[in-house]
Amino acid sequence: MDYDLIVIGSGPGGYTAAIRAAQLGLKTAIVERELLGGICLNWGCIPTKALLKSGEVYAQLSHLADYGLSAEKPAFDFTKVVARSRAVAKQLNGGVAYLMKKNKITVIEGVARLEAGRPAPKVIVRPAKGGPEQTLQAKAVILAVGARAKEIPQIGLKGDGETVWTYRDAMTPKACPKSLLVVGSGAIGIEFGCFFNALGAKVTVIEALDRILPVEDAEVSAAAQKAFEKRGLTFRTGAKVTRLEAGGAGVRIKVEAGSKTETLEAEKAIVAVGITANIEDIGLEALGVAIDRGHVATDASCATNVPGLYAIGDVAGPPWLAHKASHEGVHAAEVIAGRAGPHLAAPIPGCTYSQPQVASVGMTEAQAKETGRKVRVGRFKFSANGKAIAAGETEGFVKTVFDADTGQLLGAHLLGGEVTEMIQGFAMAMTGELTEAEIMGTVFPHPTMSEAMHEASLDAYGVVLNA
Repeated sequence: MDYDLIVIGSGPGGYTAAIRAAQLGLKTAIVERELLGGICLNWGCIPTKALLKSGEVYAQLSHLADYGLSAEKPAFDFTKVVARSRAVAKQLNGGVAYLMKKNKITVIEGVARLEAGRPAPKVIVRPAKGGPEQTLQAKAVILAVGARAKEIPQIGLKGDGETVWTYRDAMTPKACPKSLLVVGSGAIGIEFGCFFNALGAKVTVIEALDRILPVEDAEVSAAAQKAFEKRGLTFRTGAKVTRLEAGGAGVRIKVEAGSKTETLEAEKAIVAVGITANIEDIGLEALGVAIDRGHVATDASCATNVPGLYAIGDVAGPPWLAHKASHEGVHAAEVIAGRAGPHLAAPIPGCTYSQPQVASVGMTEAQAKETGRKVRVGRFKFSANGKAIAAGETEGFVKTVFDADTGQLLGAHLLGGEVTEMIQGFAMAMTGELTEAEIMGTVFPHPTMSEAMHEASLDAYGVVLNA
């Protein structure tokens, strides 16, 4: 064997799996066709947050008077905003390279495909810089090749890099558009909508379902839409896109909403209708790898139906989140090394870095009720939280969902300032199987916005203190 483990793809799942495998003493290699860190570090999670931070700071400048401050003629340099985002990505890309070297992981630049082999498929690598292919063999292979933006070319929902953007195009435009249509109101669509709106673009978000952020609790979706509309975004929900046409002057999108047909126009459009797993041209079909609804099928150990082949992250199905991929990467590496890995049933938090932010974990109220459980629901508004009032971050609330019979925390849903930093408290409570008694008995520091988490739990049981 050339290696104990070969990881294909160096995104958050892939490079984390490689590091954990190396820690466990496995001779490990990682194959990457483009940039270490994958989409997340280079073109996804991290650089978008840099853009969003610039938008957030700029938007705050219009509210300086609320804090007794003033500044003359606030402005932005869009080129520098984008350059800062790219610099952040470059720094983290270098960080992954350092981690590979530190953990003695062999990095192979090139495009990989799989061929039949034992005890795991062979990995054939076509070097990125040209030259002969090399054939590698390992005791196990982890497929961590991720996904790409979903497109529907039949109706024009396809990026062209100029007028119609995918998320990747939207991170490096030459200028901020004056008007923008966003197709899809999931996390990606909402985040880009908020960023460009903050810099002055007229943004309209189109959603086929009856509400935005459709995976979130219905109360959060409704409150978030009101908050976004207050900032100037407009929405078309229950609106099916029937055609997108791009021209020199911009884009035209035809939508159907019930019996009504409408044509929307803007300078640019972003297609954010989901993602498609990268399962083509890797050799999966020839190997007989089982595919389920466009993703590689895996078991609780992240193993596929082909001996020695594992799959993690976006290519292995939802939720399409970097931290889910990393969690699976650690688990797969520990399984391969003969160690008991972390339990894959752990709750996976979801975060949307809009303004205000959205964060959730576990079941929505509706999902909990659909299971037949009796539930206790608690709510606490940030407008009654001392730290939120002092910080001027009074929008939003915390919502908790408990099992009325057992006290088990089934879900938590937050809307407000920096709630993406708070949701982990509820995720830990759920992972540790805490009941309402432990959460209610926990001492939350004062003054913090996290006190709203405590109060929402108390409210579920009728003993809220500050509302």
